[in-house]
Order: sequence, then C-alpha cells, then structure tokens
Amino acid sequence: MLDGKYLVVMTTCPGDEQATRIAAALVEKKLAACVQASHIVSTYRWQGAVETAPEVRLLIKAKVADYDAIAALIVALHSYENPEILGVPVIAGSQPYLDWIDTETRRQAPS
Repeated sequence: MLDGKYLVVMTTCPGDEQATRIAAALVEKKLAACVQASHIVSTYRWQGAVETAPEVRLLIKAKVADYDAIAALIVALHSYENPEILGVPVIAGSQPYLDWIDTETRRQAPS
C-alpha cells in the first residue's frame, strides 16, 4: 500500500508516567491505533552541553490526517520545552494491519 495514508509518529518522554499518560490519551481519543513504549538512552546537545539521559520512546501508529492533532496533544501533555515529534510515513504495510489502524482511529461524528 503506497497511498501515504499512514504514519508512525515518534516522541520521547522523560519517564514511564508521562509516556503512559500520552499513550493512553492518544488511544482514548482515537488519534492512534497503538502506541509502543521502549526504554532508551539518548545522547544530545542541549543549550550548548552534551547530555545523556534515559528516556521512553513512543512509536505511535496513526493516520497522516491526524498528525496535527497528535502533535498538539503531545505538546499539551509533555514536560519538555522542545519535545521530539517526528512523523515518519508508512510506505507499505500489511493490509489487515492498516485496516485495523483505520478501524481503531475512526472517530464518531458528534451527535
């Protein structure tokens, strides 16, 4: 499937509590079908100094059309001054899995 309809959004959080809160909010609001969390160690330059810190990386499975809402929710719930929010296009995928993303992110119209 090469229609540019899906993406994986990546972000990092300082710990499990914030990562769980963001992941749950994204799935509850049907902005993401699935959010995977993994512990990582990041090395980066921030305000002129090289830093190394443990983080939790979130991989958010979603639709391109929801990117702006996903980014806004991450910013609203995140403690970092400049959180990583990267949308990576999905260029191919298992059709049953992509169909599942569609089903799980289909929001009901307001009544």
